[in-house]
Amino acid sequence: MRNTRVISWIKAARKDFVEFPADVQLDMLSALTIAAEGGKSDSAKPLKGFDGGVFEIALRHRGDAFRVIYAVKVGTDIWVIHAFQKKSKAGIKTPHLEVNLVRERLRRLMEAIQ
Repeated sequence: MRNTRVISWIKAARKDFVEFPADVQLDMLSALTIAAEGGKSDSAKPLKGFDGGVFEIALRHRGDAFRVIYAVKVGTDIWVIHAFQKKSKAGIKTPHLEVNLVRERLRRLMEAIQ
């Protein structure tokens, strides 16, 4: 039997996630399940600017880019911090506004869990 961790969602992230196309949602949930089982999907990578434990799943769908940010070192759950459709045309880098939002949500989440 696998030791699978619970996938928990910040409410705003879940709300944005359900607006993604169904195919994207399925692929993202598959990647999150791999994380919950202790692995890392090929579509997930560490999010730059964080001290580890924060990952970004990036998927392209019909010319659009979708991202989910999750944390593995907050309590015992896998926490989905943010979900968004990337609008920036300036390369693949995650926009600063989105990174700042992740920082704030992560800070508040860590305060609430402690």
